[in-house]
Amino acid sequence: MRMHSPNLLATLQLNPEVRHAIGLMAGTSMDGVDAALVRITGVGDTIQVETLATHHSPYTPQERAGLMRLIREGTVADLCAWDAYLGERFAQTAQELLHHARPPRVDFVGSHGQTVWHAPHTRVLDTPVANTLQIGQPDIIAARLGIPVVADFRTRDMAHGGQGAPLVPIVDWLLLRSDTEHRVALNLGGMANLTLLPAASTPYQILAFDTGPANALIDLAAFHATQGGQTYDRDGALAERGQVHTELLEWLMRHPYLQLPPPKSTGREVFGEPLLEEIRAREPKLSWLDIIATLTEFTAASIADALQRWILPQYPVTRLIISGGGVHNLSLLRRLQQRLPTIALHSCAEFGVDPDFKEAIAFAVLADRFLQGLPATYPNTTGTRTPTLAGKLALP
Repeated sequence: MRMHSPNLLATLQLNPEVRHAIGLMAGTSMDGVDAALVRITGVGDTIQVETLATHHSPYTPQERAGLMRLIREGTVADLCAWDAYLGERFAQTAQELLHHARPPRVDFVGSHGQTVWHAPHTRVLDTPVANTLQIGQPDIIAARLGIPVVADFRTRDMAHGGQGAPLVPIVDWLLLRSDTEHRVALNLGGMANLTLLPAASTPYQILAFDTGPANALIDLAAFHATQGGQTYDRDGALAERGQVHTELLEWLMRHPYLQLPPPKSTGREVFGEPLLEEIRAREPKLSWLDIIATLTEFTAASIADALQRWILPQYPVTRLIISGGGVHNLSLLRRLQQRLPTIALHSCAEFGVDPDFKEAIAFAVLADRFLQGLPATYPNTTGTRTPTLAGKLALP
């Protein structure tokens, strides 16, 4: 029997009317740490969220290379060292934000950490063991900032049968829902994930899942194409110089992940360096520009396919609200619009949410939801058997 989740606002002597929080996020694109300072007013499902300041601290080339090496071949010693290092790095990013913003106070931090592994379908000794790991030690962040930190948002959901992702759908519902129209929120980070927000819905009615890759494969190919000069395809310019390879695109669209029904989640373990190496082995004569064009088309095609397969037959969505780094990839947006001609594409900036910092904002809100004792994941968002609290508390 599950115990009632405690409301920690009173325990931590936090104002139930107004709270100031920092959200910290490093995504699968591995481009750096995002920080957002927000003011949260009210409690429950009717909160108001105002973004007061944002800050991005990019990873150095050495940091990014070190993290990629950790994921590919790191030892337990490497993992422990990077966990502590990123704790310091996340704390430093928060301190930089505070130096510029100078808020009257900060009550708590929500830190997602840096995902280095996400495997919801693993088995050990014939036993299913869904697992995930985000590093960036929250105890270090709490010690450096002197305020409580909520972190480790994914594991409780997995313990209750969920996939631990995506986590942002409840925040999409809190910030972007409508009483009169069906909407879909699309985040274009390393992976692409979408949230269906039916008109006048409750959290139990939202549907969310990862559609496949967004920027992760494109970023890797751009790095190779420019011999390390670019870590992403700026504005989609490289994709526009290449040609889509039809046979490769068709092969990619047969990927088993795309056939799975939602809820589902994925990561670099599926759509990362090993798949890019397989693409190169399959098409050794294909130029990097053509690979980038094909991968960009693949992202657009897999998103459109997911919408057409799992959402549009039941919900006549006419508005797609986009966030994440991919909102700046003009080639990707053009291809997505071509495949979804009846759906209007909007930046979430039009709805008062900074598209480059939506996930950092989200983890401040998720931390607040944890402190209120409210669930963050639901059966239709992660596959959890029951609405589940997300997070653990680290005290300074």
